[in-house]
Order: sequence, then structure tokens, then C-alpha cells
Amino acid sequence: MTGIGDIAMVLAAGFGKRMQPLTLTRPKPLVEVAGKPLIAHGFDRLRAAGVKRAVVNVHYLADQIEAWASRQAAPGIIISDERAEILDTGGGVTRALPLLGEAPFFVINSDSFWVDEGEPALDRLRAAWDDAAMDCLLLLSPLSRTVGYDGGGDFVRKPDGRLLRRRHAQGEEPLAFIGGYLASPRLFESAPAGAFSMNVLWDRAIDRGRLYGLVHRGRWIHVGTPSAIAGAEAALEG
Repeated sequence: MTGIGDIAMVLAAGFGKRMQPLTLTRPKPLVEVAGKPLIAHGFDRLRAAGVKRAVVNVHYLADQIEAWASRQAAPGIIISDERAEILDTGGGVTRALPLLGEAPFFVINSDSFWVDEGEPALDRLRAAWDDAAMDCLLLLSPLSRTVGYDGGGDFVRKPDGRLLRRRHAQGEEPLAFIGGYLASPRLFESAPAGAFSMNVLWDRAIDRGRLYGLVHRGRWIHVGTPSAIAGAEAALEG
């Protein structure tokens, strides 16, 4: 029997095209920032949150991710093999559902990370989870607290915590999704087959009033291109 956030899904199957030429010979999650791979920064957060098992999906240069995973002592890692077909963010989690248990589980991106201030973000997600109201709880950041991000944000958060797409903003501050969330397996009921984006399921949850967001208190470090690495390292030093 697993509890809330005992298991995590780590998305590590992407091609990292914007990170070329570094990703011509290694997957983006293994590109180093401040002396360690991007994926290791995410695993630091999982360990601190007491996650017991992590499911890591692989596709591009999968052997390198598997070799890295084999050297990790904790949490225990299970590989979800997508070598035959890359399944995007939604399809990858859906494929791995049998490994993720029946309780709400964390999902994190492996190619960016956040810096906590005060109570860690994953602990805050656990504490904020309301199973009666939510199918998914996203970790979000004000644009002013992001490093290396040049987008306009993804969502707006209503006073009760529910999310709408940014285009529906009526004076609310746009917030960027920063690569971490807590999800109930029921979010994936009637999910499409094959490859699809999590945005499909998030939009369904918005329509049901069951997509919620939590505003991160620290910084989000987005490392999208080789030139962003220096800025990310400077932000960590600061």
C-alpha cells in the first residue's frame, strides 16, 4: 500500500534538440549544471521528500540514462522503456501507470529544476492535496522568480486554487508550470492511446474544475539551451 507521493514518475525520454550540440552525444537529463546532471538535481528533491520509488522513462540514448540510474542508491528506480516509440509527456505517464500505484504520485521533468525556499515544494504539494477536489496539483512560478525562462506563462490561479489557461486571465498574474506536479491515477482515465501531451488531460481537468495549482516560493531554473547553463549556475551560487 502506497501513500501520497511515495512514488514518482521522472520524465527523461525527450530528445533535447534545443540543447544541441551537447545532446548529440548524451541525453539532456545528463547535461551537467553545477557539476552534476540535470536529472540528479531532481532526484535530490525526490530523496528529500522521502520518495520510495521512481519510475524513469527512456527513449533517446536510453542506455546512458539506464547506466546513470543503475548507480543510484535511493530511491529505487524502475525503467519504463519507450525505445520503440516516444510517447510524449502524457503517453509516457500513461504507459507507466501500472508501476505507479493507486495513490497520488509525483511527476517531475528531468531537464529543469527548482530551488526551494522554506518548506520544500514536494512537501507543500503533499500537504495541499485534497483528494475530494483535485485530480492534479501543479507546481507554478511567477515569471519574476524564473531563471532562463522567456515564455509568457501557462496558467492563472483563481482564489480557490483552481487553474485556468492564461488566455482566460482577467487581471490575474500569469504563472509558469515549472515541471513538477502531484496527480491522481484517475486523471488518466480514458486517456488517449499512444503519444500525447499532458495538456490534453489538464484541459479535461480544467473543464471539470479539478486542476489546481500551488505557487512555488523559491526559484525555477529553466535550462533550455547551452547558453542557459552559465545563468543557471550563477543563480545557484547566488
